[in-house]
This record gives sequence, structure tokens and C-alpha cells, in this order.
Amino acid sequence: MGERIRIRETKRGRALEIDGTFASWWSHEGKATDSVWDALVAPLLALPASRRRSALILGLGGGSVARLLRAIAPRAHLVGVEFDPEVILAARRHFDLDTLGVEVVCDDARAVLAREERRFDLVIDDIFVGRGRNVRKPPWLPDPFLALAARRVATGGVLVSNSIDEASAVRRALHALYGSAIELRVRDYDNRIYAASTRKLDPRELRAAIAADPTLATTLAKLRIRAV
Repeated sequence: MGERIRIRETKRGRALEIDGTFASWWSHEGKATDSVWDALVAPLLALPASRRRSALILGLGGGSVARLLRAIAPRAHLVGVEFDPEVILAARRHFDLDTLGVEVVCDDARAVLAREERRFDLVIDDIFVGRGRNVRKPPWLPDPFLALAARRVATGGVLVSNSIDEASAVRRALHALYGSAIELRVRDYDNRIYAASTRKLDPRELRAAIAADPTLATTLAKLRIRAV
């Protein structure tokens, strides 16, 4: 890998760092990451099993989200969009991406949404730019990008967005699109994950669904979930 992309091995797992930012994690101890990726995937559990058929991941990285989705919904069709071909190469070499059955698209997420006609039960925005502590959403997020992403969400499906400093703007954008949202936070992380849907998302019901799920139950103690 080049200087921008580093693989870091620890006793607990393998990390992908992109431009000095912690970008993906593959745990040796199980599928849950005990990190932000668990919170990004958790809203899928708000849907009945029959509605966990497809997911669009915008910002595939090393495949942490895809791995969790595959564990929860083994038959789901997963599409992962990643702008950087070097990141895709690292994911294939070091994170067994090709074993996850993901339709990988190497392109700008905006271009993909402009031409994509399919609709998905779950759409996840995990797009960031910048280096190290200066990581941020690009200027086209949340507006107008989240509105474009919402068009790819099937009726009753869920749109999820990962944010840090842009949390208020992302929350407002989802309220404008759906009228309400829930917020998920992971202890020790600054990220705020927002999820919204045309169906009611109830934090208590979601917590119960996570507690009953063999993949994510172990991370529940680190999650804070509330309506916003």
C-alpha cells in the first residue's frame, strides 16, 4: 500500500487507515466491531427480516459495514460504492472483500446516484474526506446529496448517514425529508449516526431488536439511541 493507505495489525483485529483516519476494522473476536460501523448497520434491524433484501453502501472502505450486513442478512444484495481504487485493492487483499458477495462500484457516489435506478431497503452514507482530525463530509453533504440518496430508498426502507461536525445539518436534512429521525452514538466516538424512514423508527424497539441479534447484541452496551 502507498503512504496514504496503511494496514495496522493488533491482537484484536486488523485496521485500515486512510490519510491518517481510522477507516475500517476487522475483528478477530467476532463480526461486531464495537465501533461506529455497528451503529451504521443497526437500523437495518428496525426492518422485518423480509425487508432486509438489499443495501447500498456509499463509502465502502475496507468493507466493515458490508461484513456486518452480510452476517445479519446473508441473502441480501449488497452494493458498495468506493471512489478510491487503492482502497478497494486494500479491501480485497487484506479484508477478504471478495468473500462478502458485494457488487463493488468504483466511482464517485454522486455519479452513481445520478444514474442508479434501483431502490434499496437500506442506504448508508459513510462518506468523508480530509486527513486525520480534519476529516469531514464533502461540501455536497448533506445537501443536495441526502435528497438524492433518499430517492434510492424503497418505501418503508431506511436512510442512514454518518456525521461528525455536520451532525446538525444532517439531522435537519433528514427531518426535511422524513419529518423525524433517530440518533445513534457509540461510546468513546464523536460520530453521530442518523437514521430516518417513512416507517416509524422507535428507539426502544430498535434496542430490543439489537439485543436479540447475535451479531450486534454485544455492542448494545456501548450504544446510545434516541429520537431527535
